[in-house]
Amino acid sequence: MTASSQGRRALVLDLDGVLLDTRPIMRQAWQAVREHHCIDVPFEAYEQHLGRPFDDIMERLGLADADLVHETYAEASQQSCELAQPFDGVEEVLHAFAAADWLLGVVTSKPFDRAAPLLARLGCPFAAVRTPSGEVRGKPAPDPLMLALVDLATDPASAVFVGDMAVDRECARRAGVPYVHAVWGYGEPGSPAPEIADDPRDLLRLLGTGCESGPFVAGSLL
Repeated sequence: MTASSQGRRALVLDLDGVLLDTRPIMRQAWQAVREHHCIDVPFEAYEQHLGRPFDDIMERLGLADADLVHETYAEASQQSCELAQPFDGVEEVLHAFAAADWLLGVVTSKPFDRAAPLLARLGCPFAAVRTPSGEVRGKPAPDPLMLALVDLATDPASAVFVGDMAVDRECARRAGVPYVHAVWGYGEPGSPAPEIADDPRDLLRLLGTGCESGPFVAGSLL
């Protein structure tokens, strides 16, 4: 990024449950895991931990052989990727923010090889995509969001993170980035109530793309 981008605002979003409805993929992939590995854990139990790295979810579910399970899950996910659909209004909203000179980024716990094809379907200029890699801690740690801001050359007070799970909210809090909860996603907003967007188009109202600043106080930890 050049120095000229340092003053621009950044909209960083989660992928699953915010940009695309990937629940049908996840449900089908988890069913493949249950059948292949004889695991008696319902999808609803797996779903409670969405947003965390896969190994973290396996540990929380008390399941062994996380690498083998992940291999099965990833293969089944790739085979059913066509089931994912953008949420209504997402594409036009992303283009509106880009037209208003906002930088766009994505922070997801989905591996890059599965995230990239899904994001490509949106046809938007994402300037940063952070996925699990190496020694970087996954959400709810602030690491991936902070690294995305480094990629974007943007300060936390000039960014907004849009998520739908408790781990997204905690990640934003720990990174010092204002948070907006996507009600159309998979998780509850929690309490105290954060800033809430009822649907993707509501982000345009909340963040005022035609204004110099949004509704947040600099450094807000919503």
